[in-house]
Amino acid sequence: MPEGKKLVIVESPAKAKTIGKYLGDDYEVMASVGHVRDLAQPKELPAELKKTSLGRFAVDVDNGFEPYYVTTERGRKTVSDLKKAAKGATEIYLATDEDREGEAIAWHLLELLKPKVPVKRMVFHEITEDSIRSATSDTRDVDTALVDAQETRRIVDRLYGFEVSPVLWRRVSGAKSAGRVQSPALRLIVDRELERRAFIPAVYSDVKATVETGAGESFVASVARLDGTRVASGRDFSSEGELKDGVRLIDPEVATALVKALEAPGSTLEVAAIDPKPYTRRPAAPFTTSTLQQEAGRKLRFSAQQTMSVAQGLYENGYITYMRTDSVSLSQQAISAARAQAKQMFGPSSVPDSPRLYKGKSQNAQEAHEAVRPAGEAFKSPDELSGVLRPDELKLYELIWRRTVASQMVDAKGQTVTVTLGAADVEVGGSPVTVELTASGTVLFERGFLQAYEESNDDDKDDDGKSAVLPKMEQGERLGVTEVSAKAHETQPPARFTEASLVKALEERGIGRPSTYASIISTIIDRGYVSRRGSAMIPQWIAFPVTRLLSERFSELVDYQFTAELEEDLDRIARGEYSRQEWLQRFYFGDDDHRGLKDVALLATEEIDTRELNTIAITDTISLRVGKYSPFLETLDEETGEVRRVNLPPELAPDELTPQKAQELIDAPPVEDRVLGIDPESLREIVAKKGRFGPYVTEVIPEDEAEAAQGKKKTAVKPKTASLFQAMDIETIDLDTALKLLSLPREVGPDPESGEMITAQNGRYGPYLKKGTDTRSLDSEDLIFEIDVPGAVARFAEPKYGGRRQTPPLKTLEVDSNTGKAITVKNGRFGPYVTDGETNVTVPRGIDPAAIDQETAERMLAEKRAKGPAPKRAAKKPAAKKTPVKKPAAKKTPVKKPAAKKPAAKKTTSATTTVKNAGAKKAAAKSGTKTGNPSSKDEG
Repeated sequence: MPEGKKLVIVESPAKAKTIGKYLGDDYEVMASVGHVRDLAQPKELPAELKKTSLGRFAVDVDNGFEPYYVTTERGRKTVSDLKKAAKGATEIYLATDEDREGEAIAWHLLELLKPKVPVKRMVFHEITEDSIRSATSDTRDVDTALVDAQETRRIVDRLYGFEVSPVLWRRVSGAKSAGRVQSPALRLIVDRELERRAFIPAVYSDVKATVETGAGESFVASVARLDGTRVASGRDFSSEGELKDGVRLIDPEVATALVKALEAPGSTLEVAAIDPKPYTRRPAAPFTTSTLQQEAGRKLRFSAQQTMSVAQGLYENGYITYMRTDSVSLSQQAISAARAQAKQMFGPSSVPDSPRLYKGKSQNAQEAHEAVRPAGEAFKSPDELSGVLRPDELKLYELIWRRTVASQMVDAKGQTVTVTLGAADVEVGGSPVTVELTASGTVLFERGFLQAYEESNDDDKDDDGKSAVLPKMEQGERLGVTEVSAKAHETQPPARFTEASLVKALEERGIGRPSTYASIISTIIDRGYVSRRGSAMIPQWIAFPVTRLLSERFSELVDYQFTAELEEDLDRIARGEYSRQEWLQRFYFGDDDHRGLKDVALLATEEIDTRELNTIAITDTISLRVGKYSPFLETLDEETGEVRRVNLPPELAPDELTPQKAQELIDAPPVEDRVLGIDPESLREIVAKKGRFGPYVTEVIPEDEAEAAQGKKKTAVKPKTASLFQAMDIETIDLDTALKLLSLPREVGPDPESGEMITAQNGRYGPYLKKGTDTRSLDSEDLIFEIDVPGAVARFAEPKYGGRRQTPPLKTLEVDSNTGKAITVKNGRFGPYVTDGETNVTVPRGIDPAAIDQETAERMLAEKRAKGPAPKRAAKKPAAKKTPVKKPAAKKTPVKKPAAKKPAAKKTTSATTTVKNAGAKKAAAKSGTKTGNPSSKDEG
């Protein structure tokens, strides 16, 4: 870095590039690329510390919960570059985001760089030239209370994950880690599915009549009351299918009688009452992180993760304000901009005389001070940014822009009119019944803010903004009946959560924070606990024993109220109202009124019946077992005493496994063990079967032969097996084909030059040739039996990766509206996947690749792009493993550790010093980008 410049450190390279343009040549702007340090894994601790109280968690639970941090592999180079730049700087501005994580990153940078020049904490909520330049002159110190709160959260997540997860691993096959906020979120989804499984549908009918005024205008009215008693609708039934008191059921028989009576020749209805009421609807507050995720999910079909990723880009490039906030307030500048834009587009009467002010419930010290809104003192309209932003960015920007402008506009006003129609007593079931029908319509006299924006809801039933005009009528007027119809309905179970409704439920219960919702949802899906079907979130069977174990053995930890109170306590620590050490002491060790995590985890391991935990009763004779590889049904054959097991179709959702469906699966004839014939050489029976990994053929070892062989070799005889080719069908494969498969690998012949035998065989990634250790892919499975030596030699002469086979796509979709690239669904080495030629997404288990539509494909690709280059982490592992020689260098870090541990700071009784020490290690707690939620390492 040139001498004499001021160094500004932000979190992302994109942000650095934008800010650098505004600050000019006197500043050097660099990125930390998120967190540069994190809690050490226990195996990373120096040998002398592994035997201490730090050894289990890399958190010293016996000495003030001091954490042990290490610089991440990626962070080492970043820190090295920043140190070089800091040496030539005259001042350093720590310009990370103004929330807990951003404050932690700033503190850790301060601890690692140890600058000898003045350091200032620079904060801003939008990346515009005025805002950035203003921020350089309005700085503050690092907020150690915020850092302390973030460190507490990181330590809690480590303790929770390391204490709870091992219990899951031991008791539920295939279970992944447990998370402090993910576990309650998963419980919400599982509880909803249990409600759906227990739901008993009920049937009711409604009767509608099309009526006509004397002027020839018609409208539809519904039967609302019989003999003064309200007619039952879907909301009047319990989840057990029982009808509530005080309502009357229209069953099919009554419905038929009503239709017959109302449509009798000459039938008329009298206008009994006309009830007009004023209608007013106010605009919704500007977006918070949570409401932005909900609305983007409903209106744009964005996942929470996609929403946050796109919003991050809009913020970093200066188009919107900071997107992690609980605040609904707008600055005076933003209010003026919104009002000006509303006047310009909809006229002076579209805004009220006084600006609208909004106040939220949150008082969290770590959140930004404004709602999410367009940046700047004059908002850019979506039309101005068309062609500048990507399609997904433009959609989200327009959503934010419309919501912000609408928030400063006048109410929508009108009138709602309800008309009651009466019929002369009609004959129903041999008795006269007084029938009343009603119809309602809303007329808007002034659309107000609805000109700019209308909020959605999870039920998609919000039609308040639509005009439904009823014709003019007079009380006592007689109306003719032109048509009457009855329709039977079945009550529906509670709807599954969508991402939008789950975010809303999490926020209402105070679970997590809006900035973590995307990570929570992503984590429970990535762990295989939840899958998507369209927009619905469906728990997988493994989620049931996981949730049951946590609810029964760790009830305090997955309790919604406990989780919410924990978040409130973190807020108190962030405001400096609560001591970090005191809170962690109570959380882990407990007190007179509270069991600590340590005791809960210890007691949770006692007397757990693993089999019973992983078993779900479907009927008296059929149970579902969550197995190591997949769930299956288990039943006892009463005649033979044999236990039968039947695999479940992967696409079958938990609430669809009814007792009737389970019995149907049990009774279905098995499709395995199709006898093909006898191998003429071995005289063993050859059969075709369906296995966990697809159809295959195998030979049957006679019992006497197997016993004899086992007696000699003390090992079981393994029959030859071979998977069917993709083009083969288990129902049509014959003995000759099966024997050819079982004979693989096939010897093609010796290589003319080296003499090495060339073989053709089928492998995990498809057909290929092998010569010694050298391999080449084949274009099709048929070539395994057809290719000759010249053909094989020619293939080996090609580049190693030049001859990969190209299989036709399973499905071809349209061009991705976000990237302009064609989308296809293909079959790959790891199964079917969706691709646009650049981004690949595996099709989740249980979803038919042929059923994937354009919207689903675009969402899957957008989510994968939003996650970023996560797969590169796996690629780093071989390189990391390759460095035993570097271990001395790695162990140099412990030499720096003492400085990080600050034993002297431990001894001090100063609360301020303790907070600072916590903050120092806290900053290290984050090693990835903020959207990655590093706590997922332990929670996930």
